[in-house]
Parts: sequence; C-alpha cells; structure tokens
Amino acid sequence: MSRPATARKPRASSQLRIAGILDAARALLAEQGVANLSIYSVAERAEMPPSSVYHFFSSVPAILEALTADIHAAFRACLQLPIEHDGLRHWHDLSRLVEERMLSIYGADAAARQLILAQHGLTEVTQADRQHDIELGRLMHALFERHFALPTLPEDVDVFALAMELGDRVYARSVQLHGEITPRLAEEGMRVFDAYLGLYLPPFLPKRATPRDL
Repeated sequence: MSRPATARKPRASSQLRIAGILDAARALLAEQGVANLSIYSVAERAEMPPSSVYHFFSSVPAILEALTADIHAAFRACLQLPIEHDGLRHWHDLSRLVEERMLSIYGADAAARQLILAQHGLTEVTQADRQHDIELGRLMHALFERHFALPTLPEDVDVFALAMELGDRVYARSVQLHGEITPRLAEEGMRVFDAYLGLYLPPFLPKRATPRDL
C-alpha cells in the first residue's frame, strides 16, 4: 500500500538562498525604497544570478510579500513576549507597552517602515499587510483578554486590528514628512490607538487577579 504524499520542507540550501534574497531586498529597501527595487538589483546584492531569484520569487511584489510576512512575524513575536501582570494598573498600560514594542520594530527596521508605512502603491503588499493585521488584531484581543475582563465587543468590526491601522496612519504621516517616526508623532499615534480602543473599552476595566491562560 502506497503512503500518502506529504509536503516537503525546502532544503537547507534553498532556505539559505531565500534568506539571502530577502536580506538583500531588505537592505535595498532601507537604502533606496521600493521604487528602485528590481529582481536584478536584488540578485546583484545577494551575489547570485537573476535566474536564482526568479526560481524562488516570480516578481518584486512576491519578494515584498515575503518580507511583509517576516515583518509581521516580528510583530507577532513582540505580542508574545512576557508581560509583568502585577505592573499593569490600567488597560492603557498594556496598550502603551504593546505600541512601544511595535514602534521599536519600526525604529530598528527601515524595510518595515518602507513596506507598511510608506506610500508605495503596491496592491499585493497592502492586501498582505491587511491580512496580517487581522491576525495581529486577534492576538492583541487575546492578550488584552488575558490581563483584563473585556466587555462584549462587536463581531462585525475587528476593534484591535482597526486601532492598529489607525495608529499606523499617524506613523505613516511621520515617515512621509520626516523619513522616520518622530517622538512627537509616535506619541500621537499611541493616543489615536488608545482613543479608538476607548470607544469600546470603559475607562476603568477590571484587571484579572491572575493572567488568564491563552
């Protein structure tokens, strides 16, 4: 009796090539932005023939979608870092901690600013970003639920994902004007995030005695 076919993981050599391509694209994004990115420039920076890049990525948007996934993986990881429950007095403390962690990723990664906050007009990347935002919104909802007793939230609107998107618009404005997220507009973005959540979360939200299991 034959065994069912199973999906194979990329070989180690393929994984190294993919990582090299994405590292090269990330560096070029930081230096030149999206407009000047091409398969050939990525191949040159990665020190491999263009055919090798095409083997893994059929187009520049495909490379950028993969980079967007990497960036959102970093955002997901920051939501999963330990949080000192006893240090939280108010849900605003948690929202500020989360936003500060995300801002640190933007601050350290120019490619993240270029892909998520800059106006590049690439529909595929924008759609991928929105899909990842939905997942981040669910993780954030679960994180808040872990530490605070949340009220019933609307099912037809993803409150946490939309709060992130609104905050990102302020950060995007800062990148457009200044090439970076300035401290002043970082603070404004966090205020927008809190203000939108405050439409659904009461001013004083009961904190759990112990963190709820996720």
